Formats: sequence, structure tokens, C-alpha cells
Amino acid sequence: MTTAKPTPDSARLRALFDAVNAFGLDAETGGFDRPAFSPADMEARAFFADEMRRDGLEVAMDGAGNVCGRFGPAAGPVVMIGSHLDTVPSGGAFDGTVGCAVALECVRALRDAQIVPRVAVEVVATADEEGRFGGMLGSQALVGTASPAWVERARDADGVRLADAMRAAGLDPAAIPSARRAPGSVAAFLEMHIEQGPVLEAEGLPIGLANVVSGVCVLAVTLTGTANHSGTTPMDLRRDAFTGLAKVGAALPGLARRGTRETRLTIGHVELVPNAPHTIAGEAHFTVIIRDTDRTAVRVMKAEVEGLVDRVAEEHDLGVHFDERSWIDPTPLDANLLATVQAEAAALGLPAKPMASGAGHDAQTMAALCPSALVFVPSRDGISHAPQEWTDWADIERGALLMLRTLATLVA
Repeated sequence: MTTAKPTPDSARLRALFDAVNAFGLDAETGGFDRPAFSPADMEARAFFADEMRRDGLEVAMDGAGNVCGRFGPAAGPVVMIGSHLDTVPSGGAFDGTVGCAVALECVRALRDAQIVPRVAVEVVATADEEGRFGGMLGSQALVGTASPAWVERARDADGVRLADAMRAAGLDPAAIPSARRAPGSVAAFLEMHIEQGPVLEAEGLPIGLANVVSGVCVLAVTLTGTANHSGTTPMDLRRDAFTGLAKVGAALPGLARRGTRETRLTIGHVELVPNAPHTIAGEAHFTVIIRDTDRTAVRVMKAEVEGLVDRVAEEHDLGVHFDERSWIDPTPLDANLLATVQAEAAALGLPAKPMASGAGHDAQTMAALCPSALVFVPSRDGISHAPQEWTDWADIERGALLMLRTLATLVA
């Protein structure tokens, strides 16, 4: 084993990052479309697997579709490092992808420095982190919380069943439980991610270190009125589902202000039935995404949202139905591992801000299995989940160096 300090190869990292982003690029918008288990997603993961094989890693795709590459001892626990390659519709180039590219570059840099790890490193590109089907399937499968009942009922916004999407991609949904890792088999999980918010850029800081990740409740709501002619139905005799939806949406910011500093309420997917120019909406289907770093606050806010919807429904003579599509608890991240990353950042002269993560990440799910760390790099203007998503390459280089030095400390 050598005592040399490993350093990432920036050009090699950039080439890998760009190569992955050749998959799913929309030339018109500049966005990326790699929804989980789509052809573009599977092609990107196959490419990433081939890259790992070329570097001599032992590569496999597990029953949930996670792509994993092992470097180091064949037996014993692993330190897992990675992120995801799937995107939201018309997503950005950096979300998840940069974390996967950095993970593989860390292994390449260890080899460059002739560092033989005493603990194996496992690079992972997880499946469906973006929640096309309502959760974070890949990391939930690794932890063992992707239950068969959830898998059976999971559907995307277009009604496509998770099981059908997996089969179309050549995977067997019945094999998801086989992806579960045994307790003690993963010593730690490391993830680098863009912040997806404005804090680091606003404060002029290169690194954020998540100490807690917000919980997320996805609440599906249906308001049911009466579809009718828009010209012949008087305003006071309408049962307009869209009016109900609009009132709920307008009230959410005020409702959120009654929560905590970390409360976030968002209306996500919306569908009107019938969605026709001259017809009053008979049904409004929408999701409300509730986030907070405190579990009780999420539960309280869920009840507040349901109460708001009930009042609006009564006011406009609408039927209402709720369905809790998914629930992920707020997750404090391991303090000891956080201290290790902080020490490495200090040694590199990188100011690092402990902060809450408002977005869910695989590191949050993996915290139920092992100590997890989540390293943020700045997002320009705080923009993410959009083609305009951007992180300066110098910030990525700094984050990659911190990840590499932390990994080396854990495995060498």
C-alpha cells in the first residue's frame, strides 16, 4: 500500500460525465429524459456498467436494477459510493449523474495512486431514485423496505405499473427482494450531489454536508365534481373540480408558513378530466408533496392539507379522496461519518457548511442500513430538475477531491 495522496483526474471525470449524458438528451430543450427503466435509462446504466468492467471492477445488476461494481477484497463488507443515473422529465445534466461519475473516478484515482483498499469499494448507480413510481426503489431494495405489496401497487403519473416497466426493461419485479443487503455488509455509504438549492452559492461556500434529510409524504388527491357544458351551466350551479384545485393551490403557501422553517408544500402532477376546452372539469387529480426535517411536522402538515382540501370540497360540493402514495421519514445522518468528512474538508482547506437537505436522496434511505454521508456542491441560482441546472466544474472538482480523500481514509 502506498501513502500517496490520491487526486481525481478532472479530464477523465469530465469525459465520463459527458458520455453518460449522451443518453436521453433532448436537443430541443437541452434537458435529459431518462425516466427509470426507460430505454435511455437502461442504456445509460449498461454503458456505466461497461465502464466499470473496463476498469476491472466486478459488475452486476441486482434484482432491483441497481448497477454495482466492486473493487478490492472479494469478501467482507464494502464502502458503497454512488448516486443515480435516472432523471425527471426534461431534467438537468448534474442531478445524480455527477455523483455516479465521481464515484467511479474515485476508484480510478485509487488505482492511479496504487492504493490497495483493505475494505472493498462498491460503486453503485441506483434505480429509480427520482421516484417515477413514488419511492426510491433502488436504495429501498438495498435496505429491504421495498415491500412486495408496494411494488404491486406502484404506478407512475401515467398509470404505468412498476412491475410492467421493469419487465419491459428485461427485469423481474419478483427479484426485487434479492437486492437486500445483510446488516453489516455495507460499512458506509457516500454520495456526492448537487445542492439543488441556493444556499451554498449565496454564502460563497464550496461544500455542504447534510446532517439531516427531510422526510417526504406524497399525498394523491382526487376532487370529483360534475363535468358539464361551460357555456350553459351557470356559475352558481357548477361543481367545478378545477376551482377546488385552484383554491387548494392558492392556500398552500399560507399553510406552509404555519409549519416550521423547513416545511415545504408543493402541488406536483395535475390531471383534469375531461381536459377539454369547453367542458367544466369533472375531476381533478393532483399530488401534494409534503416535506420537513421533523416527522411530527410532516404528520401535522399532512393533516392540515387534508383539512384544507375537505373544507374546499365542502364549499364547492365536491367529492374528495386521499391516497398516501409514499412516506419517507426525516433522517438524521451519522454524526461520526459526518465528522470524518468534515475533517477531510478541513485538511483540504474547503469550508464546509453542515445543513439540512430539503430533497430526498439515496443516502437518506441507506442510513437505515449503514452510516451515510451526503456531500453537496453548489447549484447555480439554486436551479435543479430543469435544463438550466448547472454546477461549475471547479466546484465538482473540489467535491470529487473531498469524496476521494474521504473514501481513501475509510478503505485504505
